[in-house]
Parts: sequence; structure tokens; C-alpha cells
Amino acid sequence: MSQYFTGTDYLLGLPIILLTLFALGILLIDLMLPPEWKWANAVTAFVGVLFASAGVWRIQVAYAQRGPSFTGQTAFAQSMVVDRFAIYFFYLFLGGTAIAILMSVRYLEIEHEHHGEFYALMLFSVVGMMCMAAGLDVVLIFIGLELMAISTYVLVGFLRTDRRSNEAALKYLLLGAFSSGIFAYGLSIFYGLSGSTNLHGISVYLRRQMAMTGGDADPIIVIALLTTATGLLFKIAAIPFHQWLPDAYEGAPTSITGFMSVAVKAAAWAMLLRILVYGLYPLRSVYVPLVIFVSIATMTGANLAALTQTNLKRLLAYSSIAHVGYMLLGLIAFGSGQMPASADGIKGILIYLLVYTFMNLGAFAVVTSLRQREVIGDEIDDIAGLFFRAPTEAILMLIFLLSLAGIPPLAGFYGKYFIFLSLIESGHYILASLAVLYAVFGLYYYMRIANAMLMRPAAEKEPLPVSLGMKVALGLTAFATVYIGIFPERFIGLVNWSLGLNPTSPVAMLMR
Repeated sequence: MSQYFTGTDYLLGLPIILLTLFALGILLIDLMLPPEWKWANAVTAFVGVLFASAGVWRIQVAYAQRGPSFTGQTAFAQSMVVDRFAIYFFYLFLGGTAIAILMSVRYLEIEHEHHGEFYALMLFSVVGMMCMAAGLDVVLIFIGLELMAISTYVLVGFLRTDRRSNEAALKYLLLGAFSSGIFAYGLSIFYGLSGSTNLHGISVYLRRQMAMTGGDADPIIVIALLTTATGLLFKIAAIPFHQWLPDAYEGAPTSITGFMSVAVKAAAWAMLLRILVYGLYPLRSVYVPLVIFVSIATMTGANLAALTQTNLKRLLAYSSIAHVGYMLLGLIAFGSGQMPASADGIKGILIYLLVYTFMNLGAFAVVTSLRQREVIGDEIDDIAGLFFRAPTEAILMLIFLLSLAGIPPLAGFYGKYFIFLSLIESGHYILASLAVLYAVFGLYYYMRIANAMLMRPAAEKEPLPVSLGMKVALGLTAFATVYIGIFPERFIGLVNWSLGLNPTSPVAMLMR
């Protein structure tokens, strides 16, 4: 094996290796733990995330020592590239996972499902996410996708005695398997046409073909693009490929709902950007009209559906779908090929994913804290009067909701700002106007939750008990939501760094 892989390969794969070892360790340790010590699995998983983060940081330091022009390096026979783009997403995955672990400890105790497999599956899913974000070979990307997907299928159905959880897992499994098959079919066509499973080889082939045909795509290339795009749009839950998401979010353990809404979604976006912006970049004139249609449908359908929801998790699920519609607008601006709109579009997506990680996880942390021994806690009626039972949690929830709505000076404002700016710079004024209109719709259904918390009487009179882990999760997410909103420069600089953005090399990380 050593003649194929070097020490550098294993260094670049260190975060993945560490997470795998910790996941296997949790499965072994759990066999020896008595019931009252099951919380040790969460500690082990959290330490594993910290070690993996240290591994990512070690790679980042090694790159910095090679100078600012060094952007990344391929590994394992060029099947993956650990570049700044991948490092950025590694941190997102690990940060979202760490907070989700903090949210899960008390929740699993209440549900009597505190098993080590829960945390092991979370770590295995992050391994898949890292393969998706760093993959250059479509085989590795697909393996990573399936590892993440299978882990999340089990996590969604982890509440074995809950019928909603079982039903959600089954629907997610069936629709997920179907979409993966379509996605694999599209990738196989590209392989058959180009003779390569590497995204660079596919991109070179497409560039040559488009030049030969004067910019007109072959019908077989269009079929490959449509089937590949269908799989990608399913994974980010864009309308009309969203049917699985509301049921999965409602039925899953609430901490896993939060985990899926940020880490799983970020992984799907990393894969989508790597494939569409890098591998299929020569086809941007073909897929941009499709993205325009899907974006409008997603913003329209999700915002209208959210207006009528009474279940908090379903409402936040449709909110999550609406945010996908906004992020797709950044891809449209990128496809215009005009500067600076092209760079701002992708930058807006990455900023959106960063701030969304904290504000959405924070909102789900509050919903998770509502779960008590005799209270499910995921209806709007359950959050009524929260200000009188837990004023701190109510104020934090209000901050998260305002940030999700894009109200300055909170972090969510900057995600929408760069997306809308890129649309204006690329001349998509009608799309920008529609996006602003739908953002106003979003403010309405977020304020429905705020009204219930602040203005309605409490259904329960006792103070709401909040565990230490939940307090830490709420504190971290609230601090990040406010801090990024007030001091965005450093985080915008981080996104610029991840994309290799400077005045002469726009979106360098994806358009090598």
C-alpha cells in the first residue's frame, strides 16, 4: 500500500481517520458502560470532534507555512483534494456536530435511548461529509454521500418506539435511495462520455465538447446533467425534490433534526458546488435556467407552506427549504460569469451556510429543551409563554428567529446581503425583488413563534429546566449569531480565504 499512498496522504486524511477511530471506539466502549455512565459516549464523541478539528488545524498550519499562494493538495491518487474550500467545510461540519452532541445528552436520557451507536453514527456521517467536500473523484464523492446518508437514515429512526420517527426514516430511506440511483446514473453517463471519474477530467471533456459545438450541449450531455442535478437538488431539499424533508425533520430526534439542518445540508452544498461550479462549469449556461426555475419554486412553495404550520419542527423545516431557495440565487449570479457578481454569489452561499449553522442550531436547541418527561414540546402551543417560564431561552430564540429572517445587525443579514448584492450586480433585478418579498413572508411566520413565546400565557407554570450541555449549546450559538452580525469582517475574510478570492483570482478554489 505504501507504494501508492505517502505520509502526506495520511496527513491530509488525518481528520477522517481520527473520526473513524473514535466512532469505532465508542461502539466498543459502549458495550462495557453501565446505563448510568452512557453520557461518557457523548464525551468521547466530543473529544473525537476536538481531535479531528486539531487535525484540520494542523493541515491549515502546514499550508500557511508554504505561503499565501498555496491553496491545497490532492491525496490518495488524486481522488480527493484538501484545499481551503474543503478545510472551510470541515470546520462547519465539526462545529455543527459538536453543538449537536451537546444538545443530545439530556434529550436521549429523556427518550430512554442513550446508546453509543447514536454518537458513532454522527461521527461516521461526518466522515462521509468530509469525503463529499474534498472529493475530486465521483466514486469517492458517491461513497461519502452514501456513508452520510445511511448514517442519517438510522439516526432519523433512532426513536424505536416513536411511530413518527419510524415512518420518517422509512420515507427518507426510500426517497433517498431513489435519488441516489438517479444521481449515480447521471455520473455514470459523464464517466462513459469522458472516460474519467475525476471531476477535472470530466470538466476538460465538457470544455472541449462545448467548444466544438459552439456552446450547444449534446442531448446525452443534457440528460447526464439533468439526472445529476436531480440527485444534487434532492440532497439540498429544493422544490420539487423536498418531500422527504418535513417528515424527516418532524420525526427525527430534535437534536438530529438540528444536525441535519446544518451539517448534512452543508455537506450537500459542498458536493453541489464542487460538482456544478468545478466539474460541470462548462455547462453553466445550460443549468442556470434550471436553477432559476427551481429557486423561484423553492422560495414560493416553502414560504407559503411555512405560513400554515403549527408544528415547530415542520415550520423550521419549510424555513430551511426556503433558505435553500435563497442560496440557489447565489449559484445563478455565479452562472452569469460577470465579476464581481460571480464571486459574490459563491461567497454569499458560503457565508449563508456559516451563519445558518449557528442560528438554526440555536433555534433547534431551544425546541430540544422543550422536550420534558411528559411533554413532546414540538408544537407552537408548547412554546407559548416561554418568556414567563424561561426568559433567557425565549430571548435567545427571538435572536435566532430575527437572524433567520435576515434582520440586521444579526448574522443572518449578511448571508442574504451578499446573495442579493450578487443578483443586482449580475442584472437579475426581478429575482432580487422576489427574494426580498419572500424574506418579508419569512419574517411573518418567524414572528408567529415570537408572538407565542412573548404574548401568550404559558401552558405550564413550572420553570423550564435546561441541562448544562444545552446551556453551553445555546450560549455558543447565540454568541456566534450576535458576534458575526456585529463584527463580520473576520468571517467574510475567512470565506474569501476559503475561495482563494483576491482581485485577480475569483473563485480560484473551485475553478482550477
